[in-house]
Amino acid sequence: MDRRTLLTGISLSLALPGLARAADFSAFLAALRTRALAAGIPAAIVAQTTRHLAPNADILKLDHHQAEFTETWAEYSSHVLSHARLQAGAAKAAQSRNLLAAVTSRFGVGAQPLLGIWGIETNYGANQGDFGVIDALTTLAWDRNSRFFGGQAIDAMRIVARGAAPAARLIGSYAGAMGQPQFMPGVYLSTAVSFSGNGHPDIWHSDADTLASMANYLRKYGWQPELPSSEPVFAPGLDPAQTGRDVVRSLDDWRRAGVQRLPGAPALPGDTRAAVLLPDGAGGEAFLIYANFNVIRRYNASDFYALAVGALGRMVLSA
Repeated sequence: MDRRTLLTGISLSLALPGLARAADFSAFLAALRTRALAAGIPAAIVAQTTRHLAPNADILKLDHHQAEFTETWAEYSSHVLSHARLQAGAAKAAQSRNLLAAVTSRFGVGAQPLLGIWGIETNYGANQGDFGVIDALTTLAWDRNSRFFGGQAIDAMRIVARGAAPAARLIGSYAGAMGQPQFMPGVYLSTAVSFSGNGHPDIWHSDADTLASMANYLRKYGWQPELPSSEPVFAPGLDPAQTGRDVVRSLDDWRRAGVQRLPGAPALPGDTRAAVLLPDGAGGEAFLIYANFNVIRRYNASDFYALAVGALGRMVLSA
């Protein structure tokens, strides 16, 4: 979401008196119900899922007070790649070894990115959020005047209408991301997989459905089985102006420029295309990033996030 759009939504919401805001929400909800009916959601489902909705003050508070992202990579990675998360990941990797192999065989996505995403999104299912998804999405759609969030609320109603999950199971973050993989409702409908064979995908309780759904998402966006997403390298004296996601060269070219791959790095042809990231600038850590790095950024469009996914997956599997 464009930060300017968010700030505009905040300023408008604070400007309206309480009674006007309540009337505004009632009018918005009526329009959303009409939109849902026009989208083919049965009237009974629309009534059931919207009957008791009201602006959720906790969601508004969280949305209006998002912290500015000012951490360095060193700071971010120190808490995202915590010892506790590594321990939880190693336990899940051991517990899920056969399942991960089956998912990899079907979707061509290895354990490393799956364990990385799973761990960062919800600490392997332990922290899925505790907000009602339709409540959250409707509140955000109203407060931000957002057609996107309104559409996601309707997609959540569609999940209920299809019998994929009851409304009470649609629990997630304050922004409406659901379950262990933190899928938005539209992504659930287009991408979630029932790998366990128990009917509709259960991304809240089923590790099999969770891992397969994440793998299917990465495959849809072009995951290349033979490539990592990123790897740490030694790059002494490399000019930061020659780095970044858009500066793509062959591994042979990077080697000639002084970039040194570390022992244990995967064997790759010298013509493999890659870029170099210096997330904290000259003197900080350096990483080679590959095409799969940009696939992970489809999940979350942050370089730090994508680097952390790769790092967590590597560390968990080597623990």
